[in-house]
Amino acid sequence: MMANKQLQLLAAIGFVIMWSSGFIGARLGTLEASSMTVLMWRFVVAALILSGWWLWKQRKRLTLRSVATQALIGLFAQGGYLYCVFLSVENGVSAGTSNLITTLQPIVAAALAGPILHEATTKKQWAGLMLGILGVLFVVYEDLGTSSQVPLWAYLLSFLAMISLVFATLYEKTLKETVSLMDALPIQTLTSAVLFTIIGLTTGNATPPATTGFWVAVAWVAVLSTIGGYGFYWLNLKLGSVTRVSSLLYLTPPVTMIWAYLMFGDKIGFLTISGMVICSIGVWIIRKGTPAT
Repeated sequence: MMANKQLQLLAAIGFVIMWSSGFIGARLGTLEASSMTVLMWRFVVAALILSGWWLWKQRKRLTLRSVATQALIGLFAQGGYLYCVFLSVENGVSAGTSNLITTLQPIVAAALAGPILHEATTKKQWAGLMLGILGVLFVVYEDLGTSSQVPLWAYLLSFLAMISLVFATLYEKTLKETVSLMDALPIQTLTSAVLFTIIGLTTGNATPPATTGFWVAVAWVAVLSTIGGYGFYWLNLKLGSVTRVSSLLYLTPPVTMIWAYLMFGDKIGFLTISGMVICSIGVWIIRKGTPAT
């Protein structure tokens, strides 16, 4: 029991750190090339690493149905989620606003987990979820007023991103046929690599710049954000409920701010610190309110 709790804690910490690294990697990459170029090569590199590892380990054969299922999950959790976020930001929605919209994911996931998965969300968890949203609002407050003159459909893209991740999360939880994370992640990432390669080629964004900075950024997001971030996300989902796992997303904006402070010298103001504390309390309440299994 104690070992399982320790594993849950380590998996949670790993997820928050790795997931938040994606925003830093995107910032590094877009200094060198378009966001779509970064996305394409992020998944190409990650897919090469994971596919090579999978072949080296000679994993067991999977059924066609399992492969198709994991490809669909990858298409929504990685492809749909990231593509909509990047398009939303490119069309004028501020990073903070987009971040806030996508961080509604725990609320939506918790609301749907009951009727779909029959997972009970306690009153304490709902209180923690609402507190988490308040904390995120504090963290991104300064960025919320910068999205003037932005078309409504650009905001809807951020909502679509959030829904895409919710769908993939709930769908994975409903699967009766268990697929090892070591088998699932390579399939998901390869699917996303194909998707973003097609988009990159058709939009003229496939050619990478011949700069060291670009490839450092690609290596960053491929290893930390894709393999690490999604790897820890699905691991957490195997270890806990949808509500508990999704609530960890509340901690990613504050941790991203810390990343930005350490790497770029971005200032962390009083509201940001307050938001970090509120988010942490919200997640703590959610975890404490999780029914014993």
